[in-house]
Amino acid sequence: MNLLLLSNSSSDAGYLVHALADIRELIESLPQGAPAVFVPYAGVTRNWDDYTTLVATALADTGLAIQGLHSAQDPVAALEEAAVIIVGGGNTFNLLGQLRRQGLLEVVARRVREGAAYLGWSAGSNLTCPSICTTNDMPITDPQGFDALGLVSFQINPHYTNAHPPGHRGETRAQRLAEFCTLNPSMPVLGLPEGSGLRVRGEKMALVGPHDATLFLGPQEPRMFRPGPVEITA
Repeated sequence: MNLLLLSNSSSDAGYLVHALADIRELIESLPQGAPAVFVPYAGVTRNWDDYTTLVATALADTGLAIQGLHSAQDPVAALEEAAVIIVGGGNTFNLLGQLRRQGLLEVVARRVREGAAYLGWSAGSNLTCPSICTTNDMPITDPQGFDALGLVSFQINPHYTNAHPPGHRGETRAQRLAEFCTLNPSMPVLGLPEGSGLRVRGEKMALVGPHDATLFLGPQEPRMFRPGPVEITA
């Protein structure tokens, strides 16, 4: 498989600017004008047409021909023809629910396993995991199950930070992930900080970006991965 899973899309430099070099590497073997489908369903307060325009504008220099999946007359055919499947961030529950209700979840998983490149950020990265149980999002809609694409064998927690503002009495992110790990002791969770991503090429994985990432597994002390090749196993 050929995946680029980002923690975030926006940065001080602009929308997806921080990841453009990795995105170009993801699609470097594709011809100019290769068909790409953008899945905007994580957008809730963001209009899907506007979301698609935002992404197409940000990726204009890549040469991809980007179509919003929501505007396709035949969404299955659009996915079948796509050389790249792009899945944006927003609310993971809405994203998963929309794909499941339209019967598209299995189509996306199959197309990526068949060789379509996959670019996702935030909710789009959560979607590649066995489940969406390590998303940061509120369950604003019932997705009819938490099982997701299962393209990777571990969980991702995007936007990872363990910051704890003075006076805040709620749990830190690490404490929340410890709850997941207590009930799912054999399932690794990779905390991806802002500006970071995971590059998957077949069986090989690498942490991209300038920051270390944190791996949680059961009751073990969290492990730190530096940018570069990583191996994540239970």
